[in-house]
Amino acid sequence: MDLRSRIDVSPMRPYQWLIVGLCVVLNILDGYDVMALAFTAKSIGADFGLSGSAIGLLMSAGLVGMAVGALSLGPLADRIGRRPMILLSVGMAAAGTALSATAGGAEQLGLWRVLTGLGIGGILASTTVIASEYSSTRWRGLAISVYTAGYGVGATLGGLAAVGLMADHGWRAVFVVGAVLTGLVLLILAALLPESIDFLNSRGRAGDLDRVNKIAARIGQPAVASLTAASGDADGRTGRIGELFAPGRLRSTLLLWAAFFATMYGFYFVNSWTPSLLETAGLTKDQSATAGMMLTLGGTVGSIIFGLLTSKWAVRPVLIGFTLGSAALMVMFILSTPMLIVAFILGVLIGALINGCVAGLYTLAPALYGPRIRTTGVGWAIGIGRAGAILAPMATGALLDGGWSSQQLYFGAAAIVTVSAVALFLLRTPQRSVSVQDQAATTAAV
Repeated sequence: MDLRSRIDVSPMRPYQWLIVGLCVVLNILDGYDVMALAFTAKSIGADFGLSGSAIGLLMSAGLVGMAVGALSLGPLADRIGRRPMILLSVGMAAAGTALSATAGGAEQLGLWRVLTGLGIGGILASTTVIASEYSSTRWRGLAISVYTAGYGVGATLGGLAAVGLMADHGWRAVFVVGAVLTGLVLLILAALLPESIDFLNSRGRAGDLDRVNKIAARIGQPAVASLTAASGDADGRTGRIGELFAPGRLRSTLLLWAAFFATMYGFYFVNSWTPSLLETAGLTKDQSATAGMMLTLGGTVGSIIFGLLTSKWAVRPVLIGFTLGSAALMVMFILSTPMLIVAFILGVLIGALINGCVAGLYTLAPALYGPRIRTTGVGWAIGIGRAGAILAPMATGALLDGGWSSQQLYFGAAAIVTVSAVALFLLRTPQRSVSVQDQAATTAAV
């Protein structure tokens, strides 16, 4: 049995959880960055004399950068390696955050927000793959779910930090702290983060065998005599975007993109517009803000629940269930606003389910592609998903101006999320490389 197969069926070792933990920290930085701008937007607008639409463009700049980063840096990671790309992307994010603190106007700040987003996009594409590859088959869903939950933790910390720092030092201090933290994380990653085993196996250069065996020793596995390419490694040229549409992959790629786009549309719709729409529907400002907090609270818990469920059942059916549940509860939620307690409970459940959907897609995507194009496939899926994230608040605002009610907007978003469930139902994922019985036997032997 090669090293990749042993990782799939063996218990998770501390070093593997450490790798997942490093990926979680990187996703925390993503959440911090997004909420830091959200909480400082009003102060920035007052400082630079910006209109509401100009502030909206600034908030979108980071999302555009993330989409471009995932689309462009994902394929590059398949060529130069996941580890170098993560280090480069974290460096870009740190630089963009630091430069944001020095911005003298909206144009400069928008440029630095795009740079920060580029780095975060590269981070997301590569860390999703790293976390997946170093996780066992049984605990892969939980590992990715914990990784996904890091966003909510970072968003909470970013909001708290922004409130405290702005009161004493102004909005620029929020970005200074973010840059310092990102720089420290870069040093930690340089010391502890390994390269992808699948990438080393696929590349097969002189010295890669020694690197693989050093990693094997750290995760408690015996050394290997030679590099063994993982299943599917021979399929496709390294980092070529066109390989995503090759015979046998076209259908899976398009369905995965549809699922990412629809899910991220729903995710950003409920997280961006819920407080405003509830206020429009008749709730007070405090009640609407509380409902928004319920979504965030549910999101962190939901990601973990999804991971625990996938340790017992296959990812795709659980993900379909979460997606259909999200759509149904979105309809129930907006209809229940006259009953506050019910609405708050449903808000928690929606946050849990829609975040679980994101965790599920991050778990599913790496399994669809061979090592030579894995980060390319994941990066493009994330990039397409970010397009949905960008469109959701823009489309909602336009429809709201066009006279749509809160109920109509929620019904429409629920219909779009349902499209994700249909795409996932039609998607056919690769079969597991080992049976449950084989896994149990190997685990017992180890």
